Amino acid sequence: MNISEVAIRQNITPATLRYYEQQGLIKPIKRNASGIRDYSNEDLKWIEFIKCMRSSGLSIGSLAQYMELFQKGDITLKERQKILELEYAKLIEKQAQINQAVSKLGNKIKNYQVKITQSE
Repeated sequence: MNISEVAIRQNITPATLRYYEQQGLIKPIKRNASGIRDYSNEDLKWIEFIKCMRSSGLSIGSLAQYMELFQKGDITLKERQKILELEYAKLIEKQAQINQAVSKLGNKIKNYQVKITQSE
């Protein structure tokens, strides 16, 4: 699958895919005889993982570190687990903050509904 097809399928730009490769977030993509990137199913899975991690707030640096460790194999399992545990803890904290904000907004909306009903 070429870069344009992957970009459409993953809903990201070709420039983002090139950037991920340059930053070491995904391994260098194999090229066909014409020199065009040819993404494999494994590459697509990595891109999905990267998108998920980026949307959760994981930094490019942490992802690059994780990828580097992954490429070294099972001797890095504990180090990779630590990276993911740290990011998991950050996400749980972020989730708590979002839940608190959602609750406050819900209460505000209810208050407006009451005031609007009373003024009618």
